[in-house]
Amino acid sequence: MSTNSYANPDVLVSTDWVAEHHEDTDALRLVEVDVDTSAYEDGHIPGAVGWNWQTQLADTQTRDLASKDEFQDLLRESGIDDDTTIVLYGDNDNWFAAWAFWELRYYGHEDVKILDGGRKKWLAEDRPLTTEEPSYPTGNWSAEAPDNSVRAFSGYVQERLARDDVELVDVRSPEEFSGEKLGPEGLNEGAQRGGHIPGAHNISWSEAVNDDGTFKSAEELRDIYEARGITPDKETIAYCRIGERSSHSWFVLSQLLGHPNVRNYDGSWTEWGNLVGVPIETGPDPRTA
Repeated sequence: MSTNSYANPDVLVSTDWVAEHHEDTDALRLVEVDVDTSAYEDGHIPGAVGWNWQTQLADTQTRDLASKDEFQDLLRESGIDDDTTIVLYGDNDNWFAAWAFWELRYYGHEDVKILDGGRKKWLAEDRPLTTEEPSYPTGNWSAEAPDNSVRAFSGYVQERLARDDVELVDVRSPEEFSGEKLGPEGLNEGAQRGGHIPGAHNISWSEAVNDDGTFKSAEELRDIYEARGITPDKETIAYCRIGERSSHSWFVLSQLLGHPNVRNYDGSWTEWGNLVGVPIETGPDPRTA
């Protein structure tokens, strides 16, 4: 394998590939997952179904992922079988497409891919959109028991603070990391304290993508992470504010670079910043050039 090859190149597909294959709805299901949950209704790739991250991928009563049964129902309603290839895409450089990818792996679906460049690249190339919502026969997809090896809970993170074989990656902006801001513009609610988990590296999710929303090459990604101590021989725990941006970085590290032990701490800063008795740090990452 060349140094510029992704560890798992099959997890990405191009806009050309989707344009060629999107009508094969017997074997393939396109799914759009956006930060802006109204974007799907404004126009989507023909044949794609839309998932709402706020109401369908999460349980708002428990502030948790959708349960196994709820997630299974969603996939069946989307016409997905156990052997369906799922291709995800969305806005904001695939933030919530990566979240859905992570959740699909959490519940055992292996044949899942991301449209490289997402909604941004599809629109930039002036490719077709539709407002027609497709209807598919109910699928037979069955969820497996949750794979907690891809997920970190707050207690797990606390147990690993200051361990030499574990690295924390805060994928938020430098202003969020330092404590200057509690969230992205307009999203400053949710945490009592600003700052970061002690010892975390600040490697923003955005460093992994090009201007057109596609992922950087494997060589570029490797340089970004390994230069800051994020190497495949260590366990890595990624977090952000609510877990979607860290899903993006989890995808880069585990799928594109092939690091064997990567977890997404989806409770992220809105949990850690409110927990009683846990430490935080403020100020910039001194290791960031």
